Amino acid sequence: MSSSEIRYPLRIVHYLNQFFGGIGGEEQADVSVQVREGPIGPGIGLEQALGERGRIVATIICGDNYFNTQMTTAKAKVLQAVEQFQPDVIVAGPAFNAGRYGVACGEVCKEVAEQLKIPAVTAMYPENPAVETYRRASGVWILPTGATAADMRNVLPRLAAFVLKVGSGVPIGPVRVEGYIPTGRRCLELATVPGVDRAISMLLAKLAGQPFQTEIPIESFESVLPAPPIKEIKTARLALITTAGLVPKGNPDGFKMFNATRWNHYSLPEDLTLRASDWEVIHGGFNTAYAQANPHLILPVDVLRDLRGLAYGQLHDQFYSITGVGTSLTVAKRAGQEIVASLRDAEVDAALLVAT
Repeated sequence: MSSSEIRYPLRIVHYLNQFFGGIGGEEQADVSVQVREGPIGPGIGLEQALGERGRIVATIICGDNYFNTQMTTAKAKVLQAVEQFQPDVIVAGPAFNAGRYGVACGEVCKEVAEQLKIPAVTAMYPENPAVETYRRASGVWILPTGATAADMRNVLPRLAAFVLKVGSGVPIGPVRVEGYIPTGRRCLELATVPGVDRAISMLLAKLAGQPFQTEIPIESFESVLPAPPIKEIKTARLALITTAGLVPKGNPDGFKMFNATRWNHYSLPEDLTLRASDWEVIHGGFNTAYAQANPHLILPVDVLRDLRGLAYGQLHDQFYSITGVGTSLTVAKRAGQEIVASLRDAEVDAALLVAT
């Protein structure tokens, strides 16, 4: 699209959760989809950064719990609202490192891009669990942010500039130029220097210890060394770990259904029987009805009770629990280190991480 064909100001619809939409905090997380004309909350700063070239015509607000637990209904309402205002681009967030909010922003962008063919832009912390889920979605762009809303002032100008480019239909350049989170998509690009010459130049720069930029970044993963084998399994002290979010009835430690921030350990009953009246499952990633009725489905102490003294020695009288869905890498690493320290203090020989 040439600059002469672009009509300014661009029409923008902005998606926010209940907190940034000014409705309330966690106590309002179940609020349904609402539509307001004009900018609200961070949208006011975003529109200022857009200047005369962009205008937020409407703001869609939805509670994080409502969107994640009533996703089909919420998405339908959001799509209906977006169609009503016919925007050139939709913006969601920024969500920073909020897991449920990140999922909502990613899902809204994905649905609008796929169903309505309207480009969508969001912004969140690179370790937000939603990044890996939605960064490859066609028509969706994710800009990196800091972990908290303290980074809002820095994010909004970058977000505004990128939104104007996307909404105008201007070709988006590579990651190193535009600064978005990599999408995994590769585009053909005309180069004036042959590939062999570019490769040799990079090799010479590498050998000389000079900086260079590879054209095909290779994703690297952290290497994890396996623990040494147990010398005698039949005398080993075994502990159980679950990422299903199994907690005592009433959820006394405030576990969250998504984006866990804590873990805990709980005492197993003396008879190693988990009764539905005593336990509940706090998890937003699967249908918990069966596990609520029979907690042994996610923590099989009934089977381990029968195998005690046969397949292993003793069962640690405490089990460890965390909600795994949407948990950030930072939280998961910290929880793992803390759980390991607790297991060592309890002189546990092996841990069974039960599948969720």
